[in-house]
Amino acid sequence: MPSISERFAERRSEGRSTLVPYVTSGFPSRSATLDVLAGLAEAGGDVLELGIPFSDPLADGPTIQEATFRALEAGMTVEGTLELLGEFRRESDTPIVLFSYLNPLLRYGLEAFLADAEQAGAQGLLLTDVPTGTDPLVEDAILTSGLDFIRLIAPTTRPERASAIGKTGQGFLYYISRTGVTGAREALAEGLEEEVRALREVVELPVAVGFGISTPEQAALISGVADGVIVGSALIQALDEGGPEGAGAFLATLRSAMDRVANERELS
Repeated sequence: MPSISERFAERRSEGRSTLVPYVTSGFPSRSATLDVLAGLAEAGGDVLELGIPFSDPLADGPTIQEATFRALEAGMTVEGTLELLGEFRRESDTPIVLFSYLNPLLRYGLEAFLADAEQAGAQGLLLTDVPTGTDPLVEDAILTSGLDFIRLIAPTTRPERASAIGKTGQGFLYYISRTGVTGAREALAEGLEEEVRALREVVELPVAVGFGISTPEQAALISGVADGVIVGSALIQALDEGGPEGAGAFLATLRSAMDRVANERELS
């Protein structure tokens, strides 16, 4: 299976930006999740982000919160998510990042989770509530595991702090495009392009941008300055309204817009 770094490097060699779609495990149902993952990979998803439902998703906006609560009500768990991943892995080698908060992993047992997640076929782990330097024991366990530890960087992060985060991150850096929670937005944050360019000057890892990206035009704009584009809430909305086929069709519009930018850049 290609690693996350290899997938980003592959897209960069092609002059393209990496597309990272997010879905919640168990939403809208367990069986649908497998169809969604397969459809997103087919529609141009390069690295898939699979969210583990948690009862207190403070970093998420109403769309992903609703998907999370519905998945929990239907019985989805950490164990169930790993089982789903294992089933998907038998059909696809698309890199997968598991998205979670720390509490579910501590309840599962962190060392056991890291081993089981790797065995199931995950390549990365993103934790929203473990900033760099806050819990060395947890961080060291993840950094020395077989999973890439995906780090978050906010618009308020100072350059020297961003550089430090970049040195302890793995796979890619997740740049939060705006302060606040996740959610589709009509417009990107003012100055976002300049922020991404400035960040890429102080870090070596690829930079992918998420939070608020909801249209092909926004994805195209970000793909022109960042290594990756992350889409979550807008994709969940498309999934809720149109099922797995609707989610795949929506993602395909983002992929097409991003590739159009890459082609125009090559021609120029």
